[in-house]
Amino acid sequence: MRVAVVGAGIAGLSAAARLATDHDVVVLERNDTIGGRLGTIAIGDATFDAGAQFFTVRGDDLRARTDDWLERGIAFEWCRGFGAADGYPRYAGTGGMSTLAVDLADGLDVRTRHMVFSLERLEDGWSVMLDDASRLEVDAVVITCPVAQAWALLAQSDVELPDELARSDFRRIIAALLTLDGPSTVPEPGGVQLDPADPDAVFGFVADNQRKGISDVSAVTVHASWAWSSDHWDDSDADVTEQLVAGLSEWVDPASIVATTIRRWRFAAPADPWPDPCWIDEEHRVVVAGDLFAGPKIEGAFDSGVAAAAAVAGFVEP
Repeated sequence: MRVAVVGAGIAGLSAAARLATDHDVVVLERNDTIGGRLGTIAIGDATFDAGAQFFTVRGDDLRARTDDWLERGIAFEWCRGFGAADGYPRYAGTGGMSTLAVDLADGLDVRTRHMVFSLERLEDGWSVMLDDASRLEVDAVVITCPVAQAWALLAQSDVELPDELARSDFRRIIAALLTLDGPSTVPEPGGVQLDPADPDAVFGFVADNQRKGISDVSAVTVHASWAWSSDHWDDSDADVTEQLVAGLSEWVDPASIVATTIRRWRFAAPADPWPDPCWIDEEHRVVVAGDLFAGPKIEGAFDSGVAAAAAVAGFVEP
């Protein structure tokens, strides 16, 4: 079958990697980079993991992929806890989390800067219209972009998502990327894990990317808490920077900050993860997957992509 995967985050890439062994797959990504929340950003000599900081492994599918990544040096074990060790490995991408996305995409037909404008049902399949007015005709579609965007695409074709699924809400996170002219005081192993769900907290995670091993110079990623991010979402970058830096003295000397970049993650984590690994419309050969499904962590998104691939593989050939 010819399959279009909408979105090149970890769910889309894991689905495409599974499907590509037996099907003709094209991955369409609206941005000029892949990976979604696996976002590694270079700013001058500094390198930041701006989104997901690490991943954990519980199931067999990601375990097999992680073992391969470790063997090939694509990933490494960062630590086994922040503060008090709990013995459970936290893994990260070598050189940054986006390395994982690049490896998943290896050998796939991934087309960045290809925004899906609409989906049109055909008698036997789908016509995918892109924002440059070009079209692709495919037999099945896997949609892994945020569910609000998935709903909008499917609504045009009279395929309805369940209301509860379509209305799913996401937590927001504001990230500050700080380049320093000297070391931070973020303790080993280079991360401070706080509670992003605490309604009174300002910070959810603080990471020293140099101590983590991905940046040549001192570079700190600060994730604000969910509540703080929501409350200050529309503030200017300057105001966000001023307020976050004011509370960072435990880990960062404000006088050492030489550059700041603010990154906003609108769909950082699902407020209430959908219990199923994906949503399937077998009649119309369409699957919706992503980090809303099967849990909010990296593994949930990966497993959702695996489940989406299995669903498509089970569709009847047109």
